[in-house]
Amino acid sequence: MNMASTKIAKILGIAALVMGGMAMPAAAQEGRGDVVYVPTPQIVVDTMLQMAKIGPKDFLIDLGSGDGRFVITAATKYGANAFGVDLDTYLLKLANQNAQKAGVTDKVRFIEENLFTTDLSRATVISTYLLPEMNLRLRPKFMALKPGTRIVTHDYHLGEWDPDEQRELIVPEKKVGTPGISYLFSYVVPARVPGKWQSLVNIGGRDTPMEFNLQQEFQEIEGKVEIRDRSSDLRGRIMGENIRIVAGGRNGVPRHEFSGRIGDGTIQGMLVIGEGTTRQQLAWTAKQIQRGELKRASDELQDEK
Repeated sequence: MNMASTKIAKILGIAALVMGGMAMPAAAQEGRGDVVYVPTPQIVVDTMLQMAKIGPKDFLIDLGSGDGRFVITAATKYGANAFGVDLDTYLLKLANQNAQKAGVTDKVRFIEENLFTTDLSRATVISTYLLPEMNLRLRPKFMALKPGTRIVTHDYHLGEWDPDEQRELIVPEKKVGTPGISYLFSYVVPARVPGKWQSLVNIGGRDTPMEFNLQQEFQEIEGKVEIRDRSSDLRGRIMGENIRIVAGGRNGVPRHEFSGRIGDGTIQGMLVIGEGTTRQQLAWTAKQIQRGELKRASDELQDEK
């Protein structure tokens, strides 16, 4: 799906394909106010918002808001507050008119802004329909958001960041991209845990020290855990602020399953040791003693000069 990076500069100056609520043909506009576009089918909008589990406490930012349908649907159907950004003045005017007709001008707004400079810090949900290179450029900003922030994308994923959920919809009226099919991807921003962590777990009346060396790439975890004098590989996954790690199960080390909620340098949760009739469930806490860096994905864009 990748396209030549030289196209990015052109994309930044126009609104072509920068539309959460639009799907524009390849021959998109060369200037503002003269736009040929095809609205995204409402079933796609509804499904993406359902995948994001949006609700009245959420704040949606739609990057490339087109005629405003993502923003307006979030407000009218789910009670969320929202705003959209776009560079096309005609579409911004249309979006504001649609918001007035829907009676949600108190909950939504639209601004003319380059989406790469938009402040995303308020968002609990972000929606996009952008080209692959644009998604990759935005990905570091997404990963830096508050853990638990949900991101939904249409047709184009976020590269090596695997989606937490994906769906394929049959949409006969869709004429662009892959005609008749929409690919939808949902992500949850993970908390950051790379580095060294320590625990002291009371097992059978005996304090057992554990040290974890965690490596993280997006929401995936790997590394090692030292349990007294034994070392075991571990694998795990983060969903927002929740973590699950599995280690052991071979070489004389019983299976250890750790689960908990990540705080500021701490994890509070449970440890399950063994399986079947030998299974034990214990309280588990961990403290970070050394911070590490996220692993760099092979498709990460180089910093622009």
